[in-house]
Amino acid sequence: MAERIQDAIVFRDAAIRRGDRIIWQHGDFAIPAGSVTAIVGTNGTGKTTMMKAELGLLPLASGSVSVLGRPAGSANADIGYVPQSYTSDIDSNLTAEQSVLLGLTGTRFGIHPVTRAQRARARRAMAFVGIEDKAPYRLSELSGGLRQRVAIAQAIVSDPKLLMLDEPLANLDLASQRAVAHLLARLNRELGMTIQVVAHDLNMLLPILTGAVYLLDGHPHYADMRKVLDSDLLTHLYGTNVQVVTTPQGDMFVTPTPDEPDGQPLDMHTAAEVAELHHHAHTPVMHAHGGNDTNPRR
Repeated sequence: MAERIQDAIVFRDAAIRRGDRIIWQHGDFAIPAGSVTAIVGTNGTGKTTMMKAELGLLPLASGSVSVLGRPAGSANADIGYVPQSYTSDIDSNLTAEQSVLLGLTGTRFGIHPVTRAQRARARRAMAFVGIEDKAPYRLSELSGGLRQRVAIAQAIVSDPKLLMLDEPLANLDLASQRAVAHLLARLNRELGMTIQVVAHDLNMLLPILTGAVYLLDGHPHYADMRKVLDSDLLTHLYGTNVQVVTTPQGDMFVTPTPDEPDGQPLDMHTAAEVAELHHHAHTPVMHAHGGNDTNPRR
């Protein structure tokens, strides 16, 4: 049996450069296996860039990054990846089942036949994400929330150890965001997947996050969520006044203050919306208890 990797992702004095500009540098941290981690920061700070470096798609200017115990890019067969542009990149005439099968065949059909075993794996993945009945539907016939579930099914059909998602809640309505958050909780809890999410809005993911990488002043940092959920830190991070609020029921959410400047790209949910998410959670992992402790499994 292979030895269990304690840290899923390890950065050692890593830096990324584009042209003459250093995007970020002095990245020196480790993300634990089995965690659910967000990469957060304002636009242009290098969140997606970090994920691409972890996948070996962008070279480091200096330092190193290892993923699942191997150099970046070497373990991609054990990584499921959902890009932010999934719905625009994939052929909308494909059916949901054909799209999920691409996670196994990596090709556009007609070149390699699909085996019965592959089709069974695709059906299992679709059943897990709750879209088995949508198998024959074309992507163009599905809502944005269902297409995102297809994307996740495609990413998990090969049973990855690490699931990486770039802004998976972008452009989804509140109900679809909640459904995706519940799905990520199940993948982490039931299948033991390490999950990393590039996130713009922390609130919907807050009940399941165990930690965050935050890009601040040109340097990436990693911390447990109990340390990240600090009003002063988040105010500095987002460049606007941000409050961390805990309700009497123990629910925690992040909200800008009323004097937030117009046009600030924060898209935070209201307190009522987030409280409703927490109060209607179906599993303990989706609920934040005890003040700052957002991981009831600890």
